[in-house]
Amino acid sequence: MNFSKPLIVLSIGLALAGCNSDSNSTTDKTQPAAPFDLTIAHVNDTHSSFDAVKSSFKVAKTTVYNEFGGHPRLLTKANAYKEEAKTNDDSILFLHGGDAWQGSAYFKLNDGKMNADILSQMGLDAMALGNHEFDLDNEKLNSFIGSINFPVLAANIDTSKDADLKDQTNLKPYVVYAFNGNEKELVTDLDNLPEGKQIAAIFGLVLDDMPNIAPNTGDVEFKDMVESAQSTVDMLKTKGINKVIAVTHIGNAVDLDVASKVNGIDLIVGGHSHTLLGDFTNLGLSNNGTYAKMVTNPDGKGLTCVVQAGEYAQAIGKTEVSFDAEGEITRCGGNNTLLTNDEFYDDAARDTDSKFTDQETASVVSFIEGQDNIAVTEEEAKLRAHINTKYKPAVDAAYGNIIAAVPNEINHERRPGDGGTDAHGSDVAPIVAAGQYYWASTTKVLDVLKVEGITKIDFSLVGAGGVRNSIPAGDFREGNVSLELLPFSSPMSIVPVKGLVVKNLITETVTATLKAGSHAGKFPYGGNLNYTFTETVAGTSGTLDSIKVNTGTLEIPVWTDLEDDTTYNVAINSYNATGSDGWTQLFTAQDGNSDRVDLAYVDGNLTAFPVERLYSVEVEGQTKYKVEYEAGRVLDCKDTTKKMECNTDAQAVIDYIKAEKPTLTPISYETVTLNRAE
Repeated sequence: MNFSKPLIVLSIGLALAGCNSDSNSTTDKTQPAAPFDLTIAHVNDTHSSFDAVKSSFKVAKTTVYNEFGGHPRLLTKANAYKEEAKTNDDSILFLHGGDAWQGSAYFKLNDGKMNADILSQMGLDAMALGNHEFDLDNEKLNSFIGSINFPVLAANIDTSKDADLKDQTNLKPYVVYAFNGNEKELVTDLDNLPEGKQIAAIFGLVLDDMPNIAPNTGDVEFKDMVESAQSTVDMLKTKGINKVIAVTHIGNAVDLDVASKVNGIDLIVGGHSHTLLGDFTNLGLSNNGTYAKMVTNPDGKGLTCVVQAGEYAQAIGKTEVSFDAEGEITRCGGNNTLLTNDEFYDDAARDTDSKFTDQETASVVSFIEGQDNIAVTEEEAKLRAHINTKYKPAVDAAYGNIIAAVPNEINHERRPGDGGTDAHGSDVAPIVAAGQYYWASTTKVLDVLKVEGITKIDFSLVGAGGVRNSIPAGDFREGNVSLELLPFSSPMSIVPVKGLVVKNLITETVTATLKAGSHAGKFPYGGNLNYTFTETVAGTSGTLDSIKVNTGTLEIPVWTDLEDDTTYNVAINSYNATGSDGWTQLFTAQDGNSDRVDLAYVDGNLTAFPVERLYSVEVEGQTKYKVEYEAGRVLDCKDTTKKMECNTDAQAVIDYIKAEKPTLTPISYETVTLNRAE
């Protein structure tokens, strides 16, 4: 069974002469007037997944439990692509669509230093700047960018006012390469391009609303994506560069939109929406949309090819692009390939008794060899040994005590319907939401809150993007929560808001994720809350049919309609509670005045930090949301003079699982229903 669409061949006739170029551009006569083929290997949203991810796929109706990816497997496959290109004297690039940071215990323990080490061994040619690269502070980001051996790209930012990044020379708007078959060289003087070689430029694009998504952008200014892209392309064209690639971290839906609004981008290698483009139904997985989709530019002539390669280092994309003698794109095609190990089980627990026999394994391997979107791939031995020796012992030690047994894998997909899920979506996010509601409702927390006038919690809300992974079968430790599942160390917030605000919040955030390829991190799940949303116009809009709060217990719910004018005390992590990632209804409700209380441990004691108000600041057209605490009650998670523990979001879930879920299984009832339009 084939994965990808047939290779897209676009015969562009003389009538399209001049497409993908600005009308005022010039042609550099030093470039050979000959066709050019370029191969691009690409990954994105690898999120510190240096080890493989436990997963599964299907062979016919049999579920096969396996492992996908990890950086050593990515390196093996990338090296194979490079070796093939070398043998055939082909030109090749290896690009990363951003968000290399965050996502695993490795990152939590090493603050990006390990990322610099491992990524510098991958042979990358360039990487887009992702939003999670701003998760620490710009001093650490600057150190990361300065220590890697490939450039980080972002054409729509200005770092000149940022104390940490203003002098960083490895953060660039674009890079240019000259090719002579498999030989490749970096071009630094655009006014003197190498003669007789094919020239291609790669520029970066980041989210222009980054301050609303990333917590620590410092004084970096973010410019409009479309305007910056067009001006960058136009500049490159005037220098005689007629092959232009964008490496972006803005999401597949936005990539498609940018391609429809900018003339002259030949290929977009994307990230951010974690979209594994292609049809994977042959593996019992999803059809996630066309890989190498062609988009017509606003001039009606030019074409842009758009690709993206999933998440967590599980797959690698390979795109083959052909240009005619004038630099016009004539072909773009390829596919994503999931990289699997060759040790298979018929049970998620992966115990000895469930391991496939040699004959069963051979049968699965034979099936895989007949597919073009999955490949058995060995880990690159030196990189695996380096990780195991230098980093893995500390990670293993950091996971702490076992808090539960997980009999079967619990799946997390951000949006209902993704990854083969049903209308109810993630089974992990409702556990997180239930845990945070449970914790906030305990006597120890309410004793702290009642001093601030809060005597009960009504429900919780969780953004799907804050929940980082599925929960594999087996032993479940504290570190599986604090280091992997909820790694951001966000304080829990208790936010009193009207029911109408909650309704508007859910309507806006769900609607924003309906479009195919959209960033679904803002999709909301509830604890002690239940809602149904029906899409009425596919990919565009819908209605919130019902929303109910539980007035019973977590185990035996009694559902009661949420009232518009009733004030509810909602448990939410501080990131979303401030309105970040599109949860702007919560910012608006607290703008100028707030009764919110944030919770963190100070010297081992749970402490309340009342919020006076939320406010916004405008910096060069960019809006940042800020929290002002009551006088003398400042919550500073970076305060080294006190023992601050701000990860009450994770601790809440740990406490809940310890007390209520020693055998960890999905919540017994559904909390979200998303009815998609036919």
